[in-house]
Amino acid sequence: MDTDHLTDVWSRVFGIQPDPPAWLVIVTAVLALAAVAPHPAWRLSRNAVTIAHEGGHGLLALVTGRRLEGIRLHSDTSGLTVSRGKPTGIGMILTAAAGYITPSLLGLAGAALLAAGHITALLWGATVLLLAMLVMIRNAYGVLTVVLAGAAFVLVSWLTTPDVQAAFAYVVVWFLLLGGVRPPFELQRKRRRMARPAFVSPSGMMAERREGDSDPDQLARLTHVPAVVWLGLFHVVTLCSLIGGGRWLLGI
Repeated sequence: MDTDHLTDVWSRVFGIQPDPPAWLVIVTAVLALAAVAPHPAWRLSRNAVTIAHEGGHGLLALVTGRRLEGIRLHSDTSGLTVSRGKPTGIGMILTAAAGYITPSLLGLAGAALLAAGHITALLWGATVLLLAMLVMIRNAYGVLTVVLAGAAFVLVSWLTTPDVQAAFAYVVVWFLLLGGVRPPFELQRKRRRMARPAFVSPSGMMAERREGDSDPDQLARLTHVPAVVWLGLFHVVTLCSLIGGGRWLLGI
């Protein structure tokens, strides 16, 4: 690959693209809301939030020195992230706390990139994250879900016009910001029905099941801080991310 070609690729990925028209930003927000608000659409689109949720657990497990055993994504939009390490301490706490806030924080980071005009960089960055996550997926449905998501980003970034890329990127970021808000509210309604105890073995194995014991309950046992406080923290982070990210996207 010659120097001119490398320069062209670098410029294409990291160059600054013009801001899309205001009407496109509004339309993409409406499209993202349509994927989040109605229950039938949410049953399908929630898979994307699960990818980010479980990816957040996995990333923090690695960052804090835990050994990531694998990630599973299920057709009912639940997920399972298994890591091994010390059963208590800051690494365990950060790993357990990451899931519900990761979609919103990714949306906030994406909004910052879009506000700076880095549309292509966002698309490529998302592709890299999905490829990194694919290595740790341990079931067929999870592989299929992540591959399809990654393929969508690759196809849009390489085969479509700048206007289509911008629309796709804005829909994705709006979706993460809006979709990140809904799961904590769902959890608030469902947590009382979650009676199965968390699985944190003496050897330090952690298995986080969203349909069983909730993240705030695990965090309450790890920190002796009530689960309702952790749930409140999730609400604060996701709502603040939506407000801040929305302001960046709307340019206000």
